[in-house]
Amino acid sequence: MSTISVRIDEALVDAARAAAKAEFRTVQGQVEFWARVGRAALDNPDLPASFIAESLMGLAEPREDSTPFVPRSNRQP
Repeated sequence: MSTISVRIDEALVDAARAAAKAEFRTVQGQVEFWARVGRAALDNPDLPASFIAESLMGLAEPREDSTPFVPRSNRQP
């Protein structure tokens, strides 16, 4: 993957730094994640941003770490 340098407002970088620390990402990874969420939100205006973010995080999760979906109606008490 190639990289380029871009100028970003310092306040946005500071916010990304704080969010990156909480989410265990790099600052670059956090800004890229926000960009992917924003692009998906623009492409899907009817979906909540939180749903989009959680979906993208789920897609990034390694398959061996994922758990199968079990509908509530099929769960045992």
